[in-house]
Formats: sequence, structure tokens, C-alpha cells
Amino acid sequence: MSRPVLLSHLARLYLRASTDEQDATRARTDLERFAAEHGLMVAATYVENESGAKLARPELFRLLADSRPGDILLLEQVDRLSRLTSSDWTKLRAEIEARGVRVVALDLPTSWMLAAPADDFTARMFAAVNEMMLDVLAAVARKDYEDRRRRQAQGQAKAKAEGRYKGRVENVARNDGIAAMLQAGTSWSAIQAATGASSATVAKIAKRLRPAGTEQKG
Repeated sequence: MSRPVLLSHLARLYLRASTDEQDATRARTDLERFAAEHGLMVAATYVENESGAKLARPELFRLLADSRPGDILLLEQVDRLSRLTSSDWTKLRAEIEARGVRVVALDLPTSWMLAAPADDFTARMFAAVNEMMLDVLAAVARKDYEDRRRRQAQGQAKAKAEGRYKGRVENVARNDGIAAMLQAGTSWSAIQAATGASSATVAKIAKRLRPAGTEQKG
């Protein structure tokens, strides 16, 4: 009889949103509930506002660096992990596999079994099925991203042609606050934590202030 595989019961929550206007922490309650129901201890939570189409995501790679073999990367949906191109997804998946991290997503029931002890044969079977499903959903997420970008570009082109396009409305109050904190010498990391803004947004505001030499990165 195959022996049970001893797995880590540590879960690392990954919460991502594409823009500053979206709430990256929205799914935290659902993830914490899932962890509790499956006997998992939440080791840490990693939150960032970055596009899933970008491989360069500091918090995701900090999560992987912090992980030990067998730890669980717990997220709401596979597209929170990847809207990457095929080549970038291959790189990310290789990094996940090298770290020995198990990916469990609330929208991927085949992954839920990875959160439970199992004999060696069953664990390997579920891992193989889950890897295949991850690849499929990552490809679907990328196609959805490309389709939405194309529709958005078409809509903007039509609106411009009709003189209706004005672009994204800036969050003036928040950006004024970021500017004030930069002028006060507050570090970028502290500003991001306080405002929920991405590093790109802080950089944009800092660039506006550059002639005064007041920006500070930390």
C-alpha cells in the first residue's frame, strides 16, 4: 500500500488586481475561509495591483521566494496568477515547480485535493491532472485578455472617431495625496501601502515632480 505523502499545511494567499481602482483584497475573506475549512494555516498574504499579463510581479515572486517545498499558493482564480503569454507562463510554471509549490485556486476544483494528504499514487495523479488544467485555464485567461484588449481598442477607436473618447478619469484626490507624501519624503513602499497605488502610479506622480527634485524611492 502506498504511504501517505506528508505535505505542508502552510498556505500563502495571493491577491492581485489589474488596476489601482480595483480592490486586490476583495477575495481575502473567501481565501481565508477556504484555508480554515481545509485545515490550512495562512503563513502570509501577498497583495499587489499589477497586470496578470506581466511576468514581473514583485509580490508574486516574493511569495515564491518565501515558500518552502509543499507550501500552497492559494488564490481566487487562475487568471489572478496568469494572463501571460505562453512563453512567460512556461517560465512562471517552471519557477513554481522548482520551488515545490502547490497551486490551489478556488475556481479549479481539481486543485483542491492538493490541499489534503494523499498516498503517493493519488497525489501524483492529482498533481498531473491539475498541471494540465492550469495550462488550459492559463491559455483561456490569456485569450480572454487579448480579446478584451482588442474590443477595448476597437471601442476607443470608434469613440475617438466620433469625438467621444476622453481616456481614463484620473483619481485626482489620491494622486494629490501621493504627490504630498513624495514631497514630504515618504518612501515609495510606504506610499503604496497607504494608498494602494501601484509602483507605476507612484513613479508617474514622481516624474511630474521631478523638476523640483522631490521624489524619493524606497
